[in-house]
Amino acid sequence: MAVDAAASVEIRGALLRLRRSTGLPVAFGGLVEPGRPRVRISELNGTATESLSRLAVTAGNGLGGKAVALARPCAVTDYSASQQITHEYDAAVAVEGLRSVLAVPVVVRRRVRGVLYGALRTAQPLGDRTLTAAVEAARDVEQALVVRDEVRGLLEAARAETAPVQTPPLDRGADWEQVREAHAALRALAPRIGDPALRAELLDACGLLAEGPARAPSGVRLAPRELDVLACVAAGSTNAVAGERLGLRVETVRSYLRSAMRKLGTHTRGEAVVAARRAGLLP
Repeated sequence: MAVDAAASVEIRGALLRLRRSTGLPVAFGGLVEPGRPRVRISELNGTATESLSRLAVTAGNGLGGKAVALARPCAVTDYSASQQITHEYDAAVAVEGLRSVLAVPVVVRRRVRGVLYGALRTAQPLGDRTLTAAVEAARDVEQALVVRDEVRGLLEAARAETAPVQTPPLDRGADWEQVREAHAALRALAPRIGDPALRAELLDACGLLAEGPARAPSGVRLAPRELDVLACVAAGSTNAVAGERLGLRVETVRSYLRSAMRKLGTHTRGEAVVAARRAGLLP
């Protein structure tokens, strides 16, 4: 089964943050396998053995399986003696010497995508602070996966719009406005992507969209943030909305917009958008 390497990186980072914020000696986790009701534990942090590595946890079984089935955090004070869970994985847990364990599901759009575990090698209650930190770590993964899902969807839409097809080209009406919306959304998402390869792929797709129909080459060069702001303006955003989408203050948006207008030799927002389109910088 193919592994989502980018999502695994997010799980790995969340486990490291979980241990740092709680002091838990052990953390591990993994993703739900596509098309199967089970989690494959792929990331280990602080473990002394490989007993949990690649363990497949079926939904409903054990602590993690219970968290998957209920889509909510679960915890036990003494794993092997707990009557709240089933015990298919006792052997692997015992080899690692784990006693108190918590499991928090990673839920994206109401679907469980993975599980984060934290554990002690002593049987003692895991307090609210520890559980809250684990939930926050899972939320970080959820947000990252949402962004990645949005990027992939927009990339697929961009490729579909720019792929050669035996149909008339897009007109300048509603169809082309959808391309412009996709372009603005892609540029707004790009700075939020930590993976350099994925970010580069996303910006390449932006370039494809900006090319649109054949354009004459232009010597105008805009900085990435100037282009981000113009893309939002071209999609109809006010400075305030552009700032929200890009994570910038309104005055910063105005500064980038003024700089872009100066480079393009224009005096208004509308003129800047038209000039950028003529230069092949915007769709």
